[in-house]
Amino acid sequence: MIERQFIQRKIKEYQIEEFMSTNLDKAGYSHTEIKRTPLGEKITIYTSKPGLIVGREGANIKDLAELLKKRFKLDNPQVEVAEIENPNLNSKYVAKHIVHVFEKYGPKRFKSIGYKKLQDIINSGAIGAEIIISGRGVPSQRAKSWRFKAGYLKKSGDISENFVDKGYAIAHLRSGAVGIQVRILKPDVKLPDDIKIIKPDTTKIEQEPQLKPEEQKEQKIESKIDSSKVESSTEDSIEEGKSKKVKSKRKSKKVKSENGNNKEN
Repeated sequence: MIERQFIQRKIKEYQIEEFMSTNLDKAGYSHTEIKRTPLGEKITIYTSKPGLIVGREGANIKDLAELLKKRFKLDNPQVEVAEIENPNLNSKYVAKHIVHVFEKYGPKRFKSIGYKKLQDIINSGAIGAEIIISGRGVPSQRAKSWRFKAGYLKKSGDISENFVDKGYAIAHLRSGAVGIQVRILKPDVKLPDDIKIIKPDTTKIEQEPQLKPEEQKEQKIESKIDSSKVESSTEDSIEEGKSKKVKSKRKSKKVKSENGNNKEN
């Protein structure tokens, strides 16, 4: 029973996403996010041109809220508009931008468009990117899919599943449908195999002050005096050790002689 509710929610979210993409496609639309709150559904629209979606005094947002209420039977939809900071690092925006170019000028110059958008993504700071254009509308004699790639991009693992931004869009042309798939690895992603070697800063090491020749001579004399003191102290300690050994031998001889006299008596 609960599983059906989850499936119905996901179906409704997908329908809302399609509705937004068809109505707001020409205003730099990227994607929408839907969150459930105690007051109602919070719908956030991400776009590169928020002024076109908001309209004068928020008239377009009011109309969108009323359409969502009637069409999808939402109780209290709260529509918000968020601006994309860097559109070239948003895969969905890049895919839809290529679709608009194809629908306006045709797919004849698809190679120049693919390389240009790829260069814009890399110049924006992305670690790696890939654009795949495929379909019957691609004007090519051999392959029906072209791949444009640059930089370093993960294709498998946890980073590929959770940190690579993926976007997809379809261009409906007279010659046929063309699919555009975009993958971007953003610069804020930290790779596990990214190792940085930090070199020590030699400028911060304090250099010993250079002594004058007179001071150097005094320092040499003091070192010689200290070494002579050390040698004399070692010689004294050696002599003291020898004298102690001699005294101990004399004492042992006296004890032996005394013991021998006692035995004779």
